[in-house]
Amino acid sequence: MDRFARLVSRLLRVPVAFVSLVEEDRQILPGLIGLPEPWAESRTLPPSPSFCRHVMASGQPLAVPDTRADDRFRTTPAIAELGLIACAGMPLTDADGLVLGCLCAIDHEPRDWGDGELSDLEDLAAACSAELRLRILSAHGRSTHKVLETARAAAERARSDAQRLEQEAQAGLDHAELLLRVSEELARTSGLEDVRRRLRDLFVGAGKPSYVGLLVADEDALHRVPDPDVVHSVEREVLSLPMSAAFPSTRAMRERRAVFVPDREALVADYGPEAVRFSDRMGFTTVLCLPLWGSRTLLGVLAICWAKQHEVGITERATLTAASGYIAQAVERALYLDERISVARQLQEALLTDLPVADDVEISAMYQPSADGDMIGGDWYDAYHLPPASPGGAPGALMVTVGDITGHDMQAAAVMGQIRSMLRQATLDHPPYSPATALTALDAACSVLPIDAGGTLVHARLELAGAGAGWTLTWSNAGHPPPLLRTPDGRVTALVEHDVLLHPALGPFHRTEHRRNLPAGSTLLLYTDGLIERRGDDIDASIAHLVALFTRHGDSPPAELLRLISSRPTDPGPGDDVVVLALRVP
Repeated sequence: MDRFARLVSRLLRVPVAFVSLVEEDRQILPGLIGLPEPWAESRTLPPSPSFCRHVMASGQPLAVPDTRADDRFRTTPAIAELGLIACAGMPLTDADGLVLGCLCAIDHEPRDWGDGELSDLEDLAAACSAELRLRILSAHGRSTHKVLETARAAAERARSDAQRLEQEAQAGLDHAELLLRVSEELARTSGLEDVRRRLRDLFVGAGKPSYVGLLVADEDALHRVPDPDVVHSVEREVLSLPMSAAFPSTRAMRERRAVFVPDREALVADYGPEAVRFSDRMGFTTVLCLPLWGSRTLLGVLAICWAKQHEVGITERATLTAASGYIAQAVERALYLDERISVARQLQEALLTDLPVADDVEISAMYQPSADGDMIGGDWYDAYHLPPASPGGAPGALMVTVGDITGHDMQAAAVMGQIRSMLRQATLDHPPYSPATALTALDAACSVLPIDAGGTLVHARLELAGAGAGWTLTWSNAGHPPPLLRTPDGRVTALVEHDVLLHPALGPFHRTEHRRNLPAGSTLLLYTDGLIERRGDDIDASIAHLVALFTRHGDSPPAELLRLISSRPTDPGPGDDVVVLALRVP
């Protein structure tokens, strides 16, 4: 703690600095510089209202240019006795955000505190808070954090070397910045891939590791989460490790503690040949493996590796251990989200229809999930034959639907399944199977039943018009993006006729339908808005781009057509689910 006080004094050029931990009846000063006796010897301050108590009460930084002109402090005896004229303080917090005290910079003359000075003081307070958290965990004797006890013992030895600590001052500031960056970046992660991606860019500056690996555990093995953007061929060769494998990472998992391998000689001496080969091929020399502790169990291991031999000092190890706590929180959240998303994806995909076998009509469909892992949509397609005109006869007309229920969660997927089934029933209960009649019946049912179903859809019937008369398309559109029709001459037409969207607040609505004859060889394209709505893109330009692709590739087989129009090499992926369905009449 004295080290932090010295750093404050040196960086902010103040004669007095101290670390203050505030209790009800006193202020303890575990770190100080520049205070006169008797306070320097007793390392305490009186319990009277003080500058530090104001910081603790508000939980916010406080900077006072002149306490003599400030009504909060000018009558405080301790401030007058100590000659505390200009004061700046930053709160010190524990792992739960509870304010324990403050890190203070004091001047005996009036002073306007600069933004740079307050920023330096904030960085030092973050580092000091991290050290306090380590001490708290160690004092509580948590067996699951043996590495923190080791860090504390090493820290006490290191503090005996004042010169070395001063030389590491800048490194300490870098470590404080790392903790701040880790806490901010990982608070916004979603799935494991996102956590892994952000880990790559978190570690910067002097002593930056050449590789940061993330391994998650199940009962019998550690599974590596590969970098989604940077391909390490060797990394992907060793994606799973049995818990019994002689690797530093599995040892950290088995022994539930940090494992440090300083050089190749130590790796050869203590681990198996597979670990040595893996390390050599990845180009590692020094390895630090830290267990990732979740709220209830050990989640996995963080592997931090350096290409050149790297001495991991006590401050750096303590910082990396504290950072691993933030990483463990992000991993635990990601595992929970990934599990929920997996269940919802399975539910959604299970509700999608197996396309019917149609001797005449070529039909193909595609479902593409959102690129945002935590977005589960209510997009769907459906296709089925109507009953034959006579018992034992050929299947009847083909009904097709593409729709999008509002929402991006499991509830949207569940409502989508209900609406799909209700629309099928409404269609089959109302011969001669008018799309508009079926949608009107669906509206009526949704206005009575407690189903919060909002969204858009196109419901259509495709049938032979008669001998030699070609095919007829009859459709009803509830606020959905317009289907596209490409005739064999390459011309693409948007079927823009539509009614209002599906929504319980709109009540029962009498739906209309439209009819069009399809020339032989025509292709119909139905899709949801995820195909044309991309962040930063104009929707009209996106539709024009889709029309151009459809014009150019519309004579391709339907499955190939879907691949071509949904593939965007420069696009990271849709921000919403996408459904596309293509039909071609003979």
